[in-house]
Amino acid sequence: MEERGAEPEQRRFTWEEIAQRTGRGPAADERWLVIDRKVYDISRFHRRHPGGSRVISHYAGQDATDPFIAFHLDKTLVKKYMSPLLIGELAPDQPSFEPSKNKKLVEDFRELRATVEKMGLLKPNRTFFLLHLCHILALDVAAWLTIWYFGSSTVPFLFSALLLGTVQGAPASWWNHLHFQHHAKPNCFRKDPDVNMHPLFFALGKKLSVELGEQKKKFMPYNHQHKYFFIIGPPALVPLYFQWYIFYFVVQRKQWVDLAWMLTFYIRFFLTYLPLLGVKGILGLHLLVRFIESNWFVWITQMNHIPMHIDYDKNVDWFSTQLQATCNVRQSLFNDWFSGHLNFQIEHHLFPTMPRHNYWKVAPLVKSLCAKHGIEYHCKPLLTAFADIVYSLKDSGELWLDAYLHK
Repeated sequence: MEERGAEPEQRRFTWEEIAQRTGRGPAADERWLVIDRKVYDISRFHRRHPGGSRVISHYAGQDATDPFIAFHLDKTLVKKYMSPLLIGELAPDQPSFEPSKNKKLVEDFRELRATVEKMGLLKPNRTFFLLHLCHILALDVAAWLTIWYFGSSTVPFLFSALLLGTVQGAPASWWNHLHFQHHAKPNCFRKDPDVNMHPLFFALGKKLSVELGEQKKKFMPYNHQHKYFFIIGPPALVPLYFQWYIFYFVVQRKQWVDLAWMLTFYIRFFLTYLPLLGVKGILGLHLLVRFIESNWFVWITQMNHIPMHIDYDKNVDWFSTQLQATCNVRQSLFNDWFSGHLNFQIEHHLFPTMPRHNYWKVAPLVKSLCAKHGIEYHCKPLLTAFADIVYSLKDSGELWLDAYLHK
């Protein structure tokens, strides 16, 4: 590296120097990352990063070219804001990315990404989303009309709750905050928030489960986790955690627009159903809706991830990172609707800004790239995907128990 007095653009760095700036270890106050061979110092900026501190910090000490391209639509504008963070570039004798990454695979995927952009697959179809909005509003209205016309007896009450449970959502700011972290490093322990349930509630992944057993740690009876998953997993996540955490998040980050939209939902919900159900009835309906929403959310989101590889961050290439952590569910009209197109989880992860109606178009190209590089493209029936959650929890629980008792 050249002298400190040199201009930032004249400085040259090695991957060894960059790998030491992860925000941990001897250089705990420094975070650097690389985009297109340019080296950026995000030591202070990460706290002001619009996408959140953690998602950008996940790539501190690493090449972030592919995730940068994946997450940012207007790259020219973003790079203008990044100019003050530029401190130099890779030395001429340094490869464009770390030796831990598959050079040919990286190049092939970037070529695929360019093809996707040329095909216009990153552009949304406004008609599709307009019809989707109408579909949500129709279900919302149908839920109210059911109770208004048929009364609040058990069958119409449950049917209305089921309809409402299919149209619930969450604030965009909160969703992006967690979801982009998940996309950046899926199934990477201590980086993906979706695997934070390890080890407090569950022992996840073969390697992590064995490690937990060898350390003689037992926060829960993990060998029974495939059973208690049905109690503390699908039914409880939204009502007992997300429900209050969403409010905490938007207030803490002063997301007042999101807060206003959330409040308008509750105001509208209570005003429209209170005359039909009374106070106890409306509270019961709200709790039942959250219960239904929670079950749907957990089964749909976890069927693509819990059965897959879970480990620490190994800093492999973007394509391999996503393929080893995700799987697809077979396409059908029902599966597309029921999962919100998350049955195309692989394509969703490789191209997180792609409109969901285009996943099926890019899937053959992704399969072809997998075949070329000998990477398995996991795709399974819906019920098999659900069952694999339970089977994988059972397997990792048994691995933990064996290590806990015998290693």
